[in-house]
Amino acid sequence: MNKHLGSDHLFSCVATTKVSDGGNVRVGRLLMILMCSTAWVGLSIVQPTFADPLMAGAAKVDITNRDGLVNDPLFVKALVLKGDETTAVIITVDAVAIGEIGHIGNDYLGKVRSRIEKELGIESANVMINASHCHGVVCKDVDVRTFQAVKEAVENLVPVHLGVGRGHEDRIMENRRLKLKNGREADVRHAYSLPPDEEVAEVGPIDPEIGVLRLDRLDGRILAVVYNFAMHPIQGVPNGGNTADVTGFASKVIEENTSDGTIALFVQGCAGDINPISYKAVVQPRSAEPLGNMLGLSTLRALRKIQTREDRRLHVLNEHFELPRADVAQRIIAMEGERDRLVESLRGTSLNLKTFIPLVVKYNVSAEFPSSYSHRYLHEKGLGRDGLEKLDAENRRNMKQYVKNIYTMEQLTRIQTNLRLLGKHQADLVDSGKRTVDVELLGIRIGDFCLTTFPGELTVRIGLNIKSKSPHDMTFVAGYTNGYIYYAPTAEQLKNLGGAQEDSDCILAPEWQKLYEAKAAEILVALGKPSAAGR
Repeated sequence: MNKHLGSDHLFSCVATTKVSDGGNVRVGRLLMILMCSTAWVGLSIVQPTFADPLMAGAAKVDITNRDGLVNDPLFVKALVLKGDETTAVIITVDAVAIGEIGHIGNDYLGKVRSRIEKELGIESANVMINASHCHGVVCKDVDVRTFQAVKEAVENLVPVHLGVGRGHEDRIMENRRLKLKNGREADVRHAYSLPPDEEVAEVGPIDPEIGVLRLDRLDGRILAVVYNFAMHPIQGVPNGGNTADVTGFASKVIEENTSDGTIALFVQGCAGDINPISYKAVVQPRSAEPLGNMLGLSTLRALRKIQTREDRRLHVLNEHFELPRADVAQRIIAMEGERDRLVESLRGTSLNLKTFIPLVVKYNVSAEFPSSYSHRYLHEKGLGRDGLEKLDAENRRNMKQYVKNIYTMEQLTRIQTNLRLLGKHQADLVDSGKRTVDVELLGIRIGDFCLTTFPGELTVRIGLNIKSKSPHDMTFVAGYTNGYIYYAPTAEQLKNLGGAQEDSDCILAPEWQKLYEAKAAEILVALGKPSAAGR
């Protein structure tokens, strides 16, 4: 008897028995009914049960500190994803970092996660919190409001379909590390001046990819958009007010041009050495809004090409990993020596700023006759005099030394700034008594969307390396997640120790890169079988 017979076959069995011949017809009918009934009972036991669809809920809560001038609001946003066996939370915060620097305390991560686990029953290891790295100021009760966003997202859970895609944006950012002709590197910061143009040989790469995860309600309305991109959102706004910066404006564009109630969550990528374009502009006010509009529109362009479908795959991996810390004591000594040599090279001149600037103008307007009209020079020459020529020679010597002093002082500001960073981290190393630092790494897979995280400011080459070696087509990398351990430059960039912020504001030894990239590769493999499409 086939265990998978249906009710129509049961009735067929009874009808057939009714027309059977012989003296045992009644017994045969009873036997057949019992047998077919048994088959029907068996059917009810083995009837397949379909897994519940992936559920998702999203919410956002204002976290703006309103004590001063506010240009635009800052938000904490939460996306809760619930599968058959796993519940995961993605939280994005318009803040510079999750602890250590800025306005979010070191106890924030633990407080938020423990409350989520205790009150909502979601494992703390499945909670990801990413900082946009904007330099906005958040409210003091940001931890309370973060939990509020997650709680509301849980209450908003609905079945969803999902899809993944990628966009492209290369107009709004630049690599801020400058390779110099002498083999060293400098970086583009407001903290100090740039080296002379003639000393710059080349710049580093950018990553124009926008990773996009789209989550739709079953009626087709967009519930949430998660987008990953690499750029420091630190352009600021003309009025100098509190702002979520480039990525805040980008999210606003996305939310206002999709479905009512859509939540756009920006996940910061490997932005350690990526600045907004025109970051050092001085001829017009710097404004994040045009750059954010472009990023938002490019994300929308990618979003509208994504086809969503039912996909219940949800996996979260959480690992703690030790990386080697750097001991920079010898480099500090070397840089202090370099600083002292530069100070010794300064030479006095008869010029000050007031006299230097007019001379620069004159000697650039008329290089041959800067101190007077040409006929005065000719008149003196005719009389056998050379007073103007000797004055020009003296002025040129003084201007040359004055410019040399300026360049030397600019070098000194870079050295002093980066020495302070190295000194701080060296003191922390001594105080800690540890030669390693513990980092938390996450791997999250939502359908074909695969994300791996790191709690520091990864430079862009790290992200490009991880993506290129991943078995998954849609692989993305998030820095600034679940903690903050400062910059994480490449081993090659760390050869420039003390020359730029990324290599000076770093606690990691050069060996860290190989170790981390190998571990990230392991995590991506562990997230499961790749989709049919390869990267």
